[in-house]
Amino acid sequence: MKQTLLIGGFLALLSFAAQPSSIAVAQDDEAAVAAVVVAEEVVSESSETLSGSEPVAQDVRTADAASATTAELEEKIAAAALAGHNAWMLTSCALVLFMTAPGLAMFYGGLVRRKNVLSVLMQCIFLMGMMTVLWAVVGYSLSFGGSGAWVGNFDYLFMNGVQRYWSDAAGAPVTPMYSDDIQIPMLTHMLFQGMFFIITPALICGAFAERMKFSAMAVFSVLWGLLIYCPLCHWVWDGGILAYGSEHAFAGGALDFAGGTVVHISSGISALVAAILIGPRMGYLREPIQPHNLTFTALGAAMLWVGWFGFNAGSELLSDDLTSSAFAVTHFSAAAGALAWVLTEWCILKKPTVLGASSGAVAGLVCITPAAGFVQPMPALLMGALAGIVCYFACSKLKHALRYDDALDAFGVHGVGGTLGAVLTGVFATRACWNIAGESKLGLIESGDPSLLIGQIVAILVTYAFAGIGSLILLKLIDAVIGLRVHAESEQRGLDITDHGEEGYTFA
Repeated sequence: MKQTLLIGGFLALLSFAAQPSSIAVAQDDEAAVAAVVVAEEVVSESSETLSGSEPVAQDVRTADAASATTAELEEKIAAAALAGHNAWMLTSCALVLFMTAPGLAMFYGGLVRRKNVLSVLMQCIFLMGMMTVLWAVVGYSLSFGGSGAWVGNFDYLFMNGVQRYWSDAAGAPVTPMYSDDIQIPMLTHMLFQGMFFIITPALICGAFAERMKFSAMAVFSVLWGLLIYCPLCHWVWDGGILAYGSEHAFAGGALDFAGGTVVHISSGISALVAAILIGPRMGYLREPIQPHNLTFTALGAAMLWVGWFGFNAGSELLSDDLTSSAFAVTHFSAAAGALAWVLTEWCILKKPTVLGASSGAVAGLVCITPAAGFVQPMPALLMGALAGIVCYFACSKLKHALRYDDALDAFGVHGVGGTLGAVLTGVFATRACWNIAGESKLGLIESGDPSLLIGQIVAILVTYAFAGIGSLILLKLIDAVIGLRVHAESEQRGLDITDHGEEGYTFA
């Protein structure tokens, strides 16, 4: 009985330590305290029960019981939580990378003509490689180094302070952690944010598809990533001039959970500038330019939908109760966006289309991105529905009225949808999701105070000005040095052959 009591107590403790780390942080704390109390009682009772045993056996058993100290239990609990959080974040890294290729590659690839399908796939795959190297060498440091208002520093240059290192004092490798509050390795945070760095310039490529030089695209992506994306990322997510509650923030800053300003508005406005500057494709508005493979597009949209769970829910940087909320609103908004776009075109064109359902789902996903950690599921349905309707008219009516050739609707979906989402975040945000402001209420509906909405609008305008003007300058410089647009003959023959010497489809 003595041994059974002792062993049973420790088995109970080990069972607790092995519980999944997806339990909310508050629940972990309460369970940890309970476990420590049980441990102390088991150790105390076991010591008293064994007091009459022979001296040698008593010493051994007492020493074994004393080894289960509070510190050891807390260490095991923390290790279990770290394992769960890190596993979810690494999964999210893979999901976001999956969005670029095959997701975006297939979505965009199906929308272009057959002679240009490989050029789009090449852009996505090439950017996965090039932007990753750039992020590892300097991009992460410029985005998340230091605590200045405008841009990061070189603290993390070449992964210094991010990668594991050997500690002579500890006699073991040491893994730098992201922060005291968010206990995941810095390597994991770096990888997750790096996937955003990859997909954002890839989104811009949709605007100038079928007519931009591959070399110009590569140079523009490098310069845009370093000079526009990295500062903007620092402004929003590392305490800069657009970060909510930052001492440096304009108008109190803005809420951007997963990239409404950093990813979608910045890429959307840059895409619009590029489309206007490069000019329309040959035959635009004079002859039909039809997608060559809507099967690709529909499958790509489905992949984006799945990958977006990592994009939005992963932005919590933990696996907890808020992660579940962000996951749910992401799905709801996508569903409502697909439904609203289809119903809108069904009423206007008398036919529901696969392209409409695919585009509507993406529009809903874009709209909910800045709000994913701040709004409830029912407002998410409304946001997705509004995105489906608004983006439909932006891609069909607005584009044709202004006569710009945004080939794959990068601005119509990402620029317009991201702007709508950022504004509606200021309307529907609630502290019931994330009590980010302490005791203060958040959105316009919850608080009746327009201050957050004003902060959201200021952030949108700053992003439009910075990304738009910056992109214009970069594109003008590149055009003067190497040129932006392919020759007319190359455009007519297709970029697959002229730029890459390959064909997407060969028939024997």
